Amino acid sequence: MNQSPTMALLAVLTAMTTITVPVAASPGAHGPNGEHLDAQGSATASGLARLPDGSVNVPKLAQRRMAIRTVKAQDADHRETAQLNGRTAIDPNAGGRVQAPFAGRIEPGQGGLPVPGQTVRKGQVLARLVPVASAAERGSQQAAVADLRANRLLLEQRVARLELLEGSVPRKDVEAARAELASVRGREQAIAGALSGREAIVAPADGVIAGAQVLAGQIVEPRDVLFDIVDPQRLLIEASTPDASLAERIHHATLAQAPQATLTLLGGARSLRDGALPVYFLAKGGALPLALGQPVTVLAQLKTSVKGIALPAEALVRNPANEAVVWIKSGALRFIAQPVEAKVLDAQTVIVTRGLSPENRVVVQGAALINQIR
Repeated sequence: MNQSPTMALLAVLTAMTTITVPVAASPGAHGPNGEHLDAQGSATASGLARLPDGSVNVPKLAQRRMAIRTVKAQDADHRETAQLNGRTAIDPNAGGRVQAPFAGRIEPGQGGLPVPGQTVRKGQVLARLVPVASAAERGSQQAAVADLRANRLLLEQRVARLELLEGSVPRKDVEAARAELASVRGREQAIAGALSGREAIVAPADGVIAGAQVLAGQIVEPRDVLFDIVDPQRLLIEASTPDASLAERIHHATLAQAPQATLTLLGGARSLRDGALPVYFLAKGGALPLALGQPVTVLAQLKTSVKGIALPAEALVRNPANEAVVWIKSGALRFIAQPVEAKVLDAQTVIVTRGLSPENRVVVQGAALINQIR
């Protein structure tokens, strides 16, 4: 049967560590009310082993191989946090959405049709749109062009005659004829362009093509979305909360999926959407590893504080009963699992609010390996 790398490491360490030691308690192994957590630890163990009282014996050699690290718990005041569900969206000031202005057929531009992931510049031609119309509309437009062409020819002849008689006819008549001729020419060109012209579809902003829903020869309708353009270094995060006052109490926030991103609170909406209030953040910071529309978790630190012990998130593990526990070092070789209550502080830190006493030596690295010892 295949074993995972973690279980294989524990098996090797068990075979290599065969020193028999008595389990000694340290003065710091006590609970939040001063009770001794190691009062029952009188058994002995050889190598890696879980003792009858639920504690674990880990020899020094195994601790070094498992890279076990501990810190002394310290009680302090920390800002309260709120965990918000959200999603990524286009920053309206650093991206854009390209839609079809009218019904037409897609034709590639000079450089071809852009694909998702391709970088584009503002004003770059992404595609060309050839107008399409029904047979009745096209026939009506062609008839209008024919009428305007005939009127244009007549007006050109009239203007030519008036120009020959210039000086003997009022100047205002000549100017009126020229203006009427210019108007007819413009109308003819506009309708003829609608029949055979091509509209250039250009990028509204610098960025990367996040989505493209076009193919050469495709027929699109007015307002169909053709391209989504985003700036990978600037994204809008739309979180939601049922608390209308939460936005005013946020001090700063981080993203669980991108801890390196810098979130700037833009504000909270005052109208419900799907039973919750949207709260908007601007995410910046290099090339963010986020996709448009991706669900994200916003960890918002509030202006209010809570008293507790700050620990790395990896120090918190689950026991067989699915309770949140931390491992306390009791003596040189013995570790005790202590159930706790904790809140998320940010993407990398949790706050233990109940179940842990200050001055305990808490495992902050390698807790998951200790938790697997049976």
